[in-house]
Amino acid sequence: MVNKVKAAVVRSKNADVTLETILVPDPGPGEALVDILTCGVCHTDLHYKQGAISDDFPFLLGHEATGVVSAVGPDVTEVAPGDRVVLNWRAVCGECRACRRGQPQYCFNTHNATQKMTLEDGTELTAALGIGAFAEKTLVAAGQCTKVDPDADPAAIGLLGCGVMAGIGAAINTGNVQRGDSVAVIGCGGVGVAAVAGAALAGATTVIAVDIDAKKLQRAKELGATHTVDSSAVDPVEAIRELTGGFGADVVIDAVGRPETYKQAFYARDLAGTVVLVGVPSPEMTLELPLLDVFGRGGSLKSSWYGDCLPSRDFPTLISLYQQGKLDLDAFVTERITIDQIEEAFDKMHAGAVLRSVVEL
Repeated sequence: MVNKVKAAVVRSKNADVTLETILVPDPGPGEALVDILTCGVCHTDLHYKQGAISDDFPFLLGHEATGVVSAVGPDVTEVAPGDRVVLNWRAVCGECRACRRGQPQYCFNTHNATQKMTLEDGTELTAALGIGAFAEKTLVAAGQCTKVDPDADPAAIGLLGCGVMAGIGAAINTGNVQRGDSVAVIGCGGVGVAAVAGAALAGATTVIAVDIDAKKLQRAKELGATHTVDSSAVDPVEAIRELTGGFGADVVIDAVGRPETYKQAFYARDLAGTVVLVGVPSPEMTLELPLLDVFGRGGSLKSSWYGDCLPSRDFPTLISLYQQGKLDLDAFVTERITIDQIEEAFDKMHAGAVLRSVVEL
């Protein structure tokens, strides 16, 4: 059986998002069909629209999603029809060298659904991050579904599917922030503010938010920053050092992903401190650092892929903290919109007016 559903598609580079009828097949082996409840509008979707990720148009956008499993294929045991799930784009294989050495969060062979969703004329769609959740239904690998508590607000917990998890994980998993640490976060968009929240959740006693936008700095303060730095007015490296006894922060997280901000992060950390890059650079960017400084400052230079997240471990834990009132996921939901408002949501995101617009289907 093929399911005809409404979905948000972009047909060519920088084209407007259009609402289309798409065809979603019933699940085959290892696949799950999911009725989408909510999906956040993420910067990655805009990158797909702009052709910055690939040119494999047309794209079915959307990936920060919560839904209900409606059907599963043969041999699927992870989830069953009726389960409330948050979707993720890292269905671990369990067999690659990372999984075999007990580090499935680094799985080198993550996978998606085998069958393709299509336009009505049979044109195959490329699902954003293997999910494609700006749709009434989507088809994913069953391992991309993480079962969660159905009582949690789907709009809030769905953001763990990408940006919020990337930021929190950059602090807790990749940066290994400890109680009493000092942490600086450069760039306070959705991922950066989530890193601020993650640092506070881990027990950092000094959490410094750095940005050029006063509104973003205020949001960071509301989510756990103890200090803010307007880097349009002062040298952020010097400001971070002043706030940490002249030494620099134990962990500095670059949530922008530009050579300039990475250098700031590198020099704003304490000796033997850690730099975490979670902002995604563009392909043409290069970095030059004195090799003696790399050697002499010691410590760790890390990249954070999806916050080094293991969905089966991290999603339920963070949702439990949310339900206990210890993690304010509601604060990331700026507005709830309909599927025909995605273009306007991109404009608001580009202008820095929202943390997340969330489509409710």
